Amino acid sequence: MESRVKQAVATFESGYTCAQSVFSTYADLFGMDRETALKLASPMGGGIGRMREVCGAVSAMALLAGLKEGNTDPENEEGKEKIYLLTRKLADKFKEKNNSIICRELLGIEGREESAKPSARTREYYESRPCSRLIAEASAIIEEILLKDIG
Repeated sequence: MESRVKQAVATFESGYTCAQSVFSTYADLFGMDRETALKLASPMGGGIGRMREVCGAVSAMALLAGLKEGNTDPENEEGKEKIYLLTRKLADKFKEKNNSIICRELLGIEGREESAKPSARTREYYESRPCSRLIAEASAIIEEILLKDIG
């Protein structure tokens, strides 16, 4: 499979959230159309609703793990453990590279944003944040771990 890392970054730099950019870039590989993927991932941006909690790129990795290996049986403890282990593996790899999976820590800001209104997407916005790099790293992790057996 050809890498989609640049596609994920370009999606972000065209105005989508971090979560939408990562999730929509790969969701089709698991049978989900782009519009549904964009809708599903939209509240995860900005560290979940711009609360600056778990990075949207990390949330997108977890959602993609669910599409690939998600458990649908409430009594399948082994299945629950399997998806939790996979999610932890993805998050741990991201944290290993960035020292955190928390949006505000990655951005170097204190606490939750007061406003839910997103920042204007300008050249300065993109240049002042690590988000494009973080999206590229999350995408590379997806390709290394989740997509290794998808041709």
